[in-house]
Amino acid sequence: MGKSETRTETARAARTPRKTPSATGARAARRPAVAKTETPYHHGALREALLQAAERVLEREGLAGLTLRAVAREAGVSHAAPTHHFGDLTGLLSELAAVGFRQFNAAMASSCDAAATPLERALARPKAYVAYAQAHPGMYGIMFRTERLDYSRPSLHEAAEASFAGLANAIGMMRQEQISEDSLTLNQGAAIARAWSMVHGFTMLLLDGRLEDILGRLPEGTTPERLFEAMLTAPMSGKLPGP
Repeated sequence: MGKSETRTETARAARTPRKTPSATGARAARRPAVAKTETPYHHGALREALLQAAERVLEREGLAGLTLRAVAREAGVSHAAPTHHFGDLTGLLSELAAVGFRQFNAAMASSCDAAATPLERALARPKAYVAYAQAHPGMYGIMFRTERLDYSRPSLHEAAEASFAGLANAIGMMRQEQISEDSLTLNQGAAIARAWSMVHGFTMLLLDGRLEDILGRLPEGTTPERLFEAMLTAPMSGKLPGP
């Protein structure tokens, strides 16, 4: 091969880029990064995950901290996900309140199933009522924030109606009569309102710390539970039980 041919081959080789592993890696590094995927849920599971996230935010930060964005962050999904499933904050709160009522109803039913005597059965529901509110104060609070809820949503309407039906049935058992939730006599309505007012009122005073003054005046060691039991049994016997 002559010198001119050698120079031509050398020039051609210099113009030809070499495909080295490092060059390939550099090109791959320059490719646009694939966006990170959000937490994977299928449609039904995402809705449930959002409600669970909303409950955690509510119990941790209160109603003021419960926003659609906060729920999305808690669930690890896009900010649009809560809007897609619930529409707006009222929709989310309404569905969350429905969850609360279902939890509440289950606690009531479970407490009655565990009661062994007539007295235990009479005390079971009101005690479970207070216990649920103490364990889930945020959920309990929104269940009765009517101005923030949309009762036209079927899930909330059905869960709230089931709760009232349970209360009406319990009062009917105490009165030894059948009570229809759709049509009440004045006496039946008064009995339901009286029982609900006492239990709900006690619960709110307890959650707000307003019973401390009364408890401080009672014999040492008297607990809110003991005070509540005395309230519940006093109308049955006509006097406070025990010293």
